[in-house]
Amino acid sequence: MTTATASMNDDSGSSKKLLYIDNIKVLLTILVVLHHTFIAYSSSEGWYYNEETSFLGMRIFTTACISINQSFFMGYFFLLAAYFTSSSYSKKGISKFIKERLIRLGTPILFYCFILTPFICYLVYYFGREHHITFFEYLSGYNNWIDLGVTWFIAALLLFTLLYATAKKIFKITFDKLIAVPNSRSILLFSIALGIISFLVRIIFPVGWILKPIGFQPGHFPQYIALFSVGLLASKNNWFDQLSGETAKQLKKVVWYCLLFFPVFFIIKFKLNTPSSWFSGGFHWQALLYAVWEQMIGISILTTLLIKGKRNWNKTSKLLTKASRSSFAVYIFHPLIIVVFTLCVRNWDIEPAAKILVMTPLIIIISFIFGSLVLLIPGVKKII
Repeated sequence: MTTATASMNDDSGSSKKLLYIDNIKVLLTILVVLHHTFIAYSSSEGWYYNEETSFLGMRIFTTACISINQSFFMGYFFLLAAYFTSSSYSKKGISKFIKERLIRLGTPILFYCFILTPFICYLVYYFGREHHITFFEYLSGYNNWIDLGVTWFIAALLLFTLLYATAKKIFKITFDKLIAVPNSRSILLFSIALGIISFLVRIIFPVGWILKPIGFQPGHFPQYIALFSVGLLASKNNWFDQLSGETAKQLKKVVWYCLLFFPVFFIIKFKLNTPSSWFSGGFHWQALLYAVWEQMIGISILTTLLIKGKRNWNKTSKLLTKASRSSFAVYIFHPLIIVVFTLCVRNWDIEPAAKILVMTPLIIIISFIFGSLVLLIPGVKKII
């Protein structure tokens, strides 16, 4: 993901005024790696190889980080991707646009399913579970070939862009000059409405319910769909450049209020003996409260970062340029790096909470180094 990032290597981000978007993308990619590392060490499931910490303080900390990350970081990717979709479509036309998307988004999905996922699973099977067989012996019994893993996002983005291209072709849809730039009040109302819609969806599809084998979580898709649509509108109406500092100031307050409110969920859970699943979905007031909180803090963080980034991060360096260019590769390969490093220290006899502190920065750094090396492979830059 180059500013290219958001549009998966479109050349629409060459302008200096969009450097902050590349820098935001680097931050989001770091959060993705951090997010999955935290899951690996703070949960008993949800990742290829897990070592759950027994230290309550670390579990509370990682739960908070995971919840806050989930509230905005993947939706942010959809927003940025959509921001460059319309200009790319207009520049290339439907045939070239679809062909390019199928290659640049479809190829990583196929690579992850048929090469990377089996190899990662083999490493866990061999070293984590200590079944010492050869890779080819493992493949002879492997039956999980359609496993998108983290490339569920790429598959969803491909689906959204194909639907966009089809709709543009059939209905001649235009997003030109429809709505004025939103202020903090309209953004908050949008986030509350989105929280209510997410709650309604989660009555049937709670968070954690996965549409197999493609890995979609319908409980999060109201935000993804909404932010992809917002990205299209923002591009045509020049919202990113018009968002005001006052909006950022007001939404920053919302972020802090939401952060201060987060301990209330633990009070509800432990004092009222509320099952954790009641926050994830179902017809429970706890699920409604959490869904609205999640969208309020997520949309507020997203918008504040966008405004602050435009004002303070619209610059680059050699390191940031390399990090930005390798972000898509990091996204694809970071599960391999996490699994390799967590397996390497699996016999290190210390509390997993300590491993989090040691391994997380190391995994992030190595992921970006590895991503940069992947781009040196001939032909890879044409895809990622």
